[in-house]
Amino acid sequence: MDLVLANVRPWGAAPVDIEITGDTITGIVEHSTATGARRVDGRGQLALPGFVNAHAHVDKSWWGKPWVSYGGEAGTQGRIAHERAVRDSLGIPSLDSTVLVLREFLRHGTTRVRTHVDVDLGTGLRGIETVQRAVEVLGGAIDVEIVAFPQDGVLRRPGVRDLLDEAAANGVAHIGGLDPAAIDRDPAGQLDQLFEIAAARDCGIDIHLHDGGSLGWFEYELIVERTRRFGREGRVNVSHGFALGSVPPDRVARTVAELAAAGITWSTVAPVGSTPLPLAHMRAENLAFGLGTDGIRDLWSPYGDGDILRIAQNFARLHALRSDADLQYAVEVASSRAGQFVSAPVHDIVVGARADIVLLDAENPQDALMRSPRRELVVAGGIVAVEAGEVRV
Repeated sequence: MDLVLANVRPWGAAPVDIEITGDTITGIVEHSTATGARRVDGRGQLALPGFVNAHAHVDKSWWGKPWVSYGGEAGTQGRIAHERAVRDSLGIPSLDSTVLVLREFLRHGTTRVRTHVDVDLGTGLRGIETVQRAVEVLGGAIDVEIVAFPQDGVLRRPGVRDLLDEAAANGVAHIGGLDPAAIDRDPAGQLDQLFEIAAARDCGIDIHLHDGGSLGWFEYELIVERTRRFGREGRVNVSHGFALGSVPPDRVARTVAELAAAGITWSTVAPVGSTPLPLAHMRAENLAFGLGTDGIRDLWSPYGDGDILRIAQNFARLHALRSDADLQYAVEVASSRAGQFVSAPVHDIVVGARADIVLLDAENPQDALMRSPRRELVVAGGIVAVEAGEVRV
């Protein structure tokens, strides 16, 4: 045995000792009698599973670099154009900035990440290589799954489809897509190419959908149909999917049921001012979803600090969650319920799970959600990555 977290309260329950061997929780006992292991006194603090960032863009950030003023034009097309014009002058993608962003994630208790990484004619697969090197620098303390993301479109940029296929052939977990109607002006064409790659390479699909209203609902129908036709049930995620919050009441239950039946998952960053998701229907149909930070200090937005617990609070506010059960649910969405976004069927404080544990000076999960206190200790894959709020890797 390598590590014992003594006197901690998983999910606010009675104090226990958590025994860790390698990267795995091997015991949860009232009083550990293990010898030879490092013993950390948890002082009765709240223990939660490591947080899961289900939607990030760690390759885009200028974190750690001098301040960059917001510029360019608003809107998806405007942000794409501005990013393409400016990123090289900022050294994006940058190994140093990517490492720093991942360390900030750890500081805030995030131990697993699904990140979209730009793949286009300008950067090729360099961004993926940069993120992979950053993970190596951190010595395995943070687990990262990569989505090869065609930020500038697929069909309108000949050659990007081949880059996505190459990335999938090289082992990325997912390939991405972006607004097949608004960006490529050919929703069926973009989706067909993505699903053909995913089926051939046996990878997942994680597609950004910003389109609203009936156009967004139409894209959901296309995705559901292709998910079934290509046998991708349980391997497709929709990111953002703002239109789901505006589906008419007389068809929202059917839409959510069709998405859930196809095993399609959802990720949201709960942005300020967005329309709430039909959360009651999603929970009733067990449509899984996760929370993400999106970009952190990048050319799309100067906002973000990597704290997924704050995102969970925004999510709770947006959906008017107030009861203890609902507030705990928001914390679970940010942690134990999000394991499937990072290939972790079990992500919790239980024997056999990867040792991803966060200690906070809080009474219970609800208190932690409201205050977002400092992460006193973070164990990530059995590694003590954060102590007294300071990153040690």
